[in-house]
Amino acid sequence: MGEEQVESSPEWSDVLIIGAGISGINAAYRIHEQNPQLSYTILERRERIGGTWDLFRYPGIRSDSDIFTLSFPYEPWTRQEHVADGADIRQYLTDVARKYGIDRHIRFGTRVLSADWDSATDSWTVRTGASEATGESSRASEATGENSGASEATGGASDGPVYRARFLFFGTGYYDYDQPHNPPIPGLEDFGGQVVHPQFWPESLDYAGKKVVVIGSGATAISLVPALAEQAAHVTMLQRSPTYMASMSAVPAFTQGIRNMLPRKMSHQIVRTLNAWVHYLTYVFFRKAPNMGRKVIRDRNKARLPHGYPIDVHFNPRYRPWDQRMCLVLDGDLFEDISAGRVEVVTDHIDHVDPTGIVLKSGERVDADIIVTATGLTLQALGGIELSIDEQRVDPTDRFVYKEHLLEEVPNMAWCVGYTNASWTLRADMTAKAVAKLLAYMDSHGYTHAYPHLGGVAMQERPAWDLNAGYVQRAPHALPKSGTRRPWKVRHNYALDALEHRLDRIGESMVFGRAPVSSAADKPAVTPKVAI
Repeated sequence: MGEEQVESSPEWSDVLIIGAGISGINAAYRIHEQNPQLSYTILERRERIGGTWDLFRYPGIRSDSDIFTLSFPYEPWTRQEHVADGADIRQYLTDVARKYGIDRHIRFGTRVLSADWDSATDSWTVRTGASEATGESSRASEATGENSGASEATGGASDGPVYRARFLFFGTGYYDYDQPHNPPIPGLEDFGGQVVHPQFWPESLDYAGKKVVVIGSGATAISLVPALAEQAAHVTMLQRSPTYMASMSAVPAFTQGIRNMLPRKMSHQIVRTLNAWVHYLTYVFFRKAPNMGRKVIRDRNKARLPHGYPIDVHFNPRYRPWDQRMCLVLDGDLFEDISAGRVEVVTDHIDHVDPTGIVLKSGERVDADIIVTATGLTLQALGGIELSIDEQRVDPTDRFVYKEHLLEEVPNMAWCVGYTNASWTLRADMTAKAVAKLLAYMDSHGYTHAYPHLGGVAMQERPAWDLNAGYVQRAPHALPKSGTRRPWKVRHNYALDALEHRLDRIGESMVFGRAPVSSAADKPAVTPKVAI
């Protein structure tokens, strides 16, 4: 006689965090720091901690902001460099999670498919699918030009455990992990060499002694090209138009002096704060005086390039500084490679690809053994997870964002997204602390749900991200909406956010209440909602 199958009860947590990257690890720390009585679980679709810093493994992968503002304020960065490699960032996150016991709360290989809010019990039911199936197989298929169908590979059915929670925190980032931007390139299928996208870099790819063409000139290309040039016979960076590039020292003497003189924790805080404000003031300078800023960048780049180099063709963008994100050249490595002849920059449009290279609109051609399509990301809200309230589907892109992290009329849910013009962690940490404060407030008042309420006043919509970058312009409605006034206006201003965060009124435009029925956590039934 066979055993009767018994369905296990969903695992309950007070807080369910989706994603074990920078946002998720930091959220776990901040929430537990202020609310040690609350239980939490992290669901991570991959098999390792790191998020972006585990997914991207192409040569040269590194942060495009300084590591002191990218790391956490409570855990000093101990390595020497000012800009960190991706593998070192991932190791830092792993060490932080282990040190504070966060790793014990992570369920790896768990892909979240849907989350449904039940108003009767004030709880989320989260359904999961099969474990993450990307990795070497996906990277290998990208290298051969095949579409691995990563979405299908990860499992479309809800065949994983079911979780329930009072509060949901999305640390899923802002882009699609499975589908990068792959614009149609005529004839690419006829190319006789390998075609690779950096988002799925095959770790076994051999580019030593080969001619490599990198299509694109964004942050990925700027870090990838010098790394490839160390072994490749020649690297060509093929761009449609120039990008602003600013050089930074890997180990600034001033920063290192502070770190050498002061205790580790103190120096970390000082350098972190100093870097955040220097970056902010530099950004303000470029926005207020774009012509002067353009000249400063051009003159510095010109000094690093060979005499007579056509800088206005390849390094003088048509747009103003910070209309798009500025790229970081580490220790001038790209300029050095150009000067040495290891790297060539070509500014032109692709006509078509043939078996041995790329034919340009100008009639020129670029021969290649390997083509790297560093063509960008695909924006995606909430990791593509299906969201519903009382089984009625909610489209997050139809909702306004409240104080950069809550969604209009969606109870007990936060979404973490960083700045477009500063380090991701600066806002991620503000978000995590704001959520921790909200949870403490709800717990102290006995509230079981909270959500931002816009009311009946009409408000004009504006994009949540204020960049003219291609990945934003391609999908202007891929993210939740920004309004035109606070607290519904999404801004990318660290100084104002830092001030507002300290003076935040937690009840502004919020509705708080209590569940009419006890939840899975056996909370007592209490009275209906109270508006503030």
